[in-house]
Amino acid sequence: MSISLFTGTSNPALAQAVAAALGMPLGRAEVSRFPDGELRVELHETVRGHDVYLVQPTSPPAEEHLFVLLLLADACKRAGAQSLTAVMPYFGYARQDRRAQGRQPVAARLVADMLAVAGFGRVVALDLHNRAMEGVFSMPLEHVSAISALVAAVRSNIPENAVVVASDLGATKLAEQWARLLDLPAALVHKKRVSGDVVHVRDITGDVAGRAPILVDDMISTGGTLVAAAKCLLDAGARPEIVVAATHGLLVGEAVERLAQLPLKRILVTDTVVVPPAAAARLPLTVVSVAPLLAECIRRLNSGESLSDLLSWG
Repeated sequence: MSISLFTGTSNPALAQAVAAALGMPLGRAEVSRFPDGELRVELHETVRGHDVYLVQPTSPPAEEHLFVLLLLADACKRAGAQSLTAVMPYFGYARQDRRAQGRQPVAARLVADMLAVAGFGRVVALDLHNRAMEGVFSMPLEHVSAISALVAAVRSNIPENAVVVASDLGATKLAEQWARLLDLPAALVHKKRVSGDVVHVRDITGDVAGRAPILVDDMISTGGTLVAAAKCLLDAGARPEIVVAATHGLLVGEAVERLAQLPLKRILVTDTVVVPPAAAARLPLTVVSVAPLLAECIRRLNSGESLSDLLSWG
């Protein structure tokens, strides 16, 4: 089946890199606004009978990027696309996959329902905050992992006597995967979240004294979790040459200022979202591209091949 690849406004550079890896041009689509601020989308080439992939992470501002994705899907569906796949390297609202208190929405389920109504038959996402997110979708979810690409980037310069550290309980399985791939011991930081950007650390499980920590998580948002974990590790005798690795480098709010105060040797993130210029200028940042991974995923989906070795089972 003929394949078409389009992007919205959230990360066009990543979409261009995916198209280049597939050896095909990126589809021509226009996203603009009417004078009153309403979003306007128009395709400038045919998609009739095509297998269409829309590359659009729903990074901040999540609402705008999500709605652009929905409008692109509707345009493709009405123009006769045979099938639609949402390629969402970063899936906004994934952390709201359950009600923490009684009078709250399950936003992740609402977003999944909106994608289904828009006409998507499949979603591709990278390293979701919670593997159980699959349960909110009525359509197939291909949960792909960028861990192998990040591990390969770290392996070239592993600190001596290193230890992989989960920044919180939710990253435990992630840290176990890292430790297995790097053949290193693992440790866990126990935290209590006070608010969206305030975290208190209670304890550490595992031996970190005299070791160089490799702190791993699925994302860096405000940096609160990583800063609290790093300070706790240093207090416990860890060496002040910390490596941080996460798939999604959102780096919002005061994240750059907070991380710049730490003795960080390297910070590794992927290009699922656009890295803020201030982060690239002030932090020892390495950006690992997931374009080859996404291109291979799209190629296999289009040709009906297995994705088993690309998926996250953590």
